[in-house]
Amino acid sequence: MKTNVSVHEKYLLTVEEASLYFHIGVKKLRRMMEETNDFTIQNGNRKLIKRKNLEKLIDSIDQI
Repeated sequence: MKTNVSVHEKYLLTVEEASLYFHIGVKKLRRMMEETNDFTIQNGNRKLIKRKNLEKLIDSIDQI
């Protein structure tokens, strides 16, 4: 059974979901993920983004 959960309610986001939610390009997000693991988690061969951790990172910086 598949349920639709709103992006702002999800704990983990795919790169594409995060790109739409934060209005940041996919390429830029992937570069950020390579630079730091503070907001990512590995699920098999997929990297997912911890939404709250990325929100904190974005709140703490002035420029992406």
